[in-house]
Amino acid sequence: MKEEYIKLIFGLKLKQVRSDSGLSLYGLAKKTGLSKSYLNEIEKGKKYPKPDKISIISEKLDVAYDDLVSLKLDKNLAPVADILQSRILKEIPLELFGLKESSLIDIIANAPQKVTAFITTIIDIAKNYDFGKENFYLASVRSLQEANHNYFKELESSVLKFAKMYGVDLSKTVDVSELETILMDEYGYKINNSELESYAELEDLRSIYIPKTKTLLITKDIDDAQRSFIYAKELAYNFLNIKQRLYTFSWIKFDNFEQVINNFYASYFAGALLIPRAFLVKDLKSIFSKKTLRKSDFLNLIDQYNASPETFYQRLTNILPHDFNLKNLFFLRFSYHEKNKAYNLNKELHLAKDQSPRATGTNEHYCRRWVSLKVLDRLANGSSGHEFDLQISHYPKEDQKYLVLASAVKDPFKKDHYRSISIGINVDPKLHQKIKFLKDEQIEEQNVGVTCETCSISDCEVRQAPPKVLNEKLREQKTSEAVNELIKKYS
Repeated sequence: MKEEYIKLIFGLKLKQVRSDSGLSLYGLAKKTGLSKSYLNEIEKGKKYPKPDKISIISEKLDVAYDDLVSLKLDKNLAPVADILQSRILKEIPLELFGLKESSLIDIIANAPQKVTAFITTIIDIAKNYDFGKENFYLASVRSLQEANHNYFKELESSVLKFAKMYGVDLSKTVDVSELETILMDEYGYKINNSELESYAELEDLRSIYIPKTKTLLITKDIDDAQRSFIYAKELAYNFLNIKQRLYTFSWIKFDNFEQVINNFYASYFAGALLIPRAFLVKDLKSIFSKKTLRKSDFLNLIDQYNASPETFYQRLTNILPHDFNLKNLFFLRFSYHEKNKAYNLNKELHLAKDQSPRATGTNEHYCRRWVSLKVLDRLANGSSGHEFDLQISHYPKEDQKYLVLASAVKDPFKKDHYRSISIGINVDPKLHQKIKFLKDEQIEEQNVGVTCETCSISDCEVRQAPPKVLNEKLREQKTSEAVNELIKKYS
């Protein structure tokens, strides 16, 4: 155990023994002859007393010397020991949320027993569900995005500085060759477009960066938009002077939280460079002012930028909250395998805590009425290119409506795989003011659920599984009613 944790444990034990003895810090100082400030530093885990001082303290508090210096904590402080031993506080990016480790430990140590039992329960759940540090890192990044409405002013400003420094004209479509030239001439990169093809096991990777020789290995089977995004991320790492970074795209694993957050920052920078904020805002205002949205209008809007549909939709999650004050939205990315007919929700962002739909992680069947899945079905059943659609999804249970826009494209790296990207915006008076085509009667409105297993829609024509969760609740309700009837009968 690290020295700082040993100090913390000793301080916690001293504080507990002192409190159990009914002594204040002043009282313990008077008894031991040690200063109140010195004892306070010990209890806060900032200092560890020398053996002679420990002997005095143990004698005056009538506690064995060995018990006081032992790293074993009693049941009241057991959750603290679990947390320290698990090193979870070293994994959590506390500074991101304005917290200090010592303060958090102090809160946990002074919490009532019911609270500490709750903390222990959370730790056990994380272990049982194999909630590893990578999951925690990604959840932390999502929390950061939600706290900032997914808009980061400093990164937006950095993109403008970069464009000015290197003469990149953001009023035009960013040229992939220009980004490549900057990487090679300004940052000494070497671009290799053939090496990755020699390794079949690397077919899912788009690029690998070798820092020692500044060599960027890129798979040849990518289009200009994908290549531009890779180049833009590399430029971000260099321009933002990021040292802790990932070297593969897509990522294989994270070693620390710095890599996770820096990967997000670089991706954000890349999206902002390829889809400049000022011009996207102008384009969206033009689209939103129309009383009817033709699908071709939206597809043409995406095609204006040298970016993939996913990058475009991600950029919408930055711009809509900040420039249009549309903060109640969600982003979803599904993958679909044609052979096993499996839909996987592998990326999501919710800027409002109470939003549906969310990933359940229970292998349930997602609602087939979602436009996110409809566009995937069309693409898998013979449609070619970019499949786009929109609908108003009504969740009867929560009485919430969302305008959902969704795109589906083939996965360029996996045969018989497809992906859909969608963004849902809460339908409220504010949205009606911002988007004129929302009143278009041609936009389909659908009652939807989250998963078939939890859905109460009785007349669903595309249900994939019985509503077992609701059936179980109904069974429990009937059992409860029968019990109450018997109680009433024999009372």
